Amino acid sequence: MQDSIQTRAASRAIPFDTDKLDRLMEEAGLDVLLVTSKHNVQYMLDVERAIFFDYMDALGISRYLPVVVYAKGALDKAGYVGHGLETHQREVVRPWVPTLKTSGNGSLDAIATAVQMIRANGVPARRIGVETAFLPMDAGKALQDAFPNSEIKDALFVLERLRAVKTPAELAKLRAASERVTEAMLDVIAHHGPGTTKRELFEALRVAEVKRGLTFEYCLLASGTSHNRAPSEQRWEEGDVLSLDSGGNYHGYIGDLARMAVLGEPDAELKDLLAEIDAVQQAAFAVIKPGAMGGVIYTAAERALKQASQRDNTEFLAHGMGLVSHEAPRLTATGPVRYDAADAGRPLEPGMVISVETTMKHPRRGFIKLEDTIAVTASGYEMFGENGRAWNLGGVPTR
Repeated sequence: MQDSIQTRAASRAIPFDTDKLDRLMEEAGLDVLLVTSKHNVQYMLDVERAIFFDYMDALGISRYLPVVVYAKGALDKAGYVGHGLETHQREVVRPWVPTLKTSGNGSLDAIATAVQMIRANGVPARRIGVETAFLPMDAGKALQDAFPNSEIKDALFVLERLRAVKTPAELAKLRAASERVTEAMLDVIAHHGPGTTKRELFEALRVAEVKRGLTFEYCLLASGTSHNRAPSEQRWEEGDVLSLDSGGNYHGYIGDLARMAVLGEPDAELKDLLAEIDAVQQAAFAVIKPGAMGGVIYTAAERALKQASQRDNTEFLAHGMGLVSHEAPRLTATGPVRYDAADAGRPLEPGMVISVETTMKHPRRGFIKLEDTIAVTASGYEMFGENGRAWNLGGVPTR
């Protein structure tokens, strides 16, 4: 079963650089794109995600599969295949694409509708770009069966490059997400004291982020001398350190930061350990500017790390972020979270956003970490959500 929402010329502004996408598709040898991940669908359409499927994709015996169809150089042939349950949302805020359809009960119906759209529009489909990591096997097979003489290619790199430089509107959302995450963490730290369990801290942070208009995604938290970061019945006690590393999103854009706290006053050793971590962070910040090769961030951080007394217990990581917590720029193939270093030899550009994090697993003092969000600007960099980077005191509400 399928219906068609009114097909007409697009009236909303296209939210991305179509010339850039066409160029990326040409370089990758693609005629048409089928975009199926929820984050890239949101990016391509600039509308809120389907409410019914925001947290869960399962639908009966299949799954929800949104599909944006984009043909290179043919904006009038673009279309979107959604589910009937999102029809009302699309009527309130209609995507820019000229053709908007709904599918029936799962991934096979969605891909069949997309295939019909491609055929009806007569766009070239000899080389089809898909998100292989976000295309179910049944839908992928149906697509190949529908176009047996076409080459199905992964379009992850194309779409990641398209999103790598954020617009002012995206930067504003990332700033809001970052500021609200740090505000929530500092609020929870200030209002919780001795005897609070890690599970209680986890739930308190969830509530604090939601109250600030964020969608809570996760919190990794460690206290005392333990390096375990799962919620548990372990209690935060006097003299214990607390590490909060949380991700909350604002209209889909991720705020991902880490801050430290202690019950009581931090002693000299704790101050020195956090200073070592901050020295690595500052070294990385100092080289972030437009035109600098992405790899210099690691070079600078690793140079600073060699001077640290806890270098054998400390790791550095830098990664791009936006709609996804790890995206372009991709800066290393050898860090604690590994992928290819596609951007190590590419220049940083204004509008790129980078998460910079230094993590220490001290054998006696516990888990100590700072994670910061850095936006590349025309003249250097800017930090989002910069509050609370020193030791924060637990159980001490601010007036």
